[in-house]
Amino acid sequence: MTSMTSPSLTIETPAGTVRATAGPRQAGAVVFELGGAMHGSVHVTGTQHPHYWDQFTAVRACLGPVDAYETTAPDDALPRFAHRNSGYHGSLTRYPSDYGDYPQESVYPLSTAAGNEPSPRTVATLTAVLRACADHVAQRDDLPLILDASRLRKTPGLLRFLNWAAAHTDADAVRCAAESQAAHRELKAAVAFWWTIARLFTAHPHPVLLLMLADYRGSLARDIHILMWKAPYYANAAAEQRARTDKYRGEVASLRAQQQRGRTRRRGAQAYPETKEKV
Repeated sequence: MTSMTSPSLTIETPAGTVRATAGPRQAGAVVFELGGAMHGSVHVTGTQHPHYWDQFTAVRACLGPVDAYETTAPDDALPRFAHRNSGYHGSLTRYPSDYGDYPQESVYPLSTAAGNEPSPRTVATLTAVLRACADHVAQRDDLPLILDASRLRKTPGLLRFLNWAAAHTDADAVRCAAESQAAHRELKAAVAFWWTIARLFTAHPHPVLLLMLADYRGSLARDIHILMWKAPYYANAAAEQRARTDKYRGEVASLRAQQQRGRTRRRGAQAYPETKEKV
């Protein structure tokens, strides 16, 4: 059971009751101080949807006082259980579902500060705390400001990555298309050669010719089977890579348009209708 009516959350976990108190929003992040069965902090920011990199509709809760994707918290600052010495790494991302109204979540592998895998009971406890903090931030009135801050902070890096990814997948599409075309040419030549041998065997039966027509590892017939699979396989792979390239380029265009709108909005200091704050 989690109380969501105030900045102080009461989270029931397998390890006991954890209290999480949200501090004031700073630089697009909310930091929760933990008490009760756990001590330390949880850092929550906005982030992009894991399937749509141009849509900033998700929140990410990280164990520790900082965003684990951007910097590393010192071991002594990591959350830990009361009467235990080991701190914990990990994060949870909460994002809108493609298939319904209920949000989905993904948990980045949880580990101890030493890199060991925690017990299932510990994983359940850490996940419950991260989920409660992420859910709380997702319901705040100032969520648009938190998401806008993450968009402003992360867009330059995302643009660099997506431009690299588009170039990479485009090169893969060209390579796969060339592999498909080469396999198609080889298949055409191999089939023509097989029929030439078949006609020779019909006219002049000979064990050597029969062996050349047989299907076994390394034979001409086996090569034909492989080439019949290879040509369409690489054609499909090329189409998939072209689709990825188009997706990445579309996300680049979307992010650049959002950048421009953000600059215009900040110049006009437009307030979000849900809050009294401006960006």
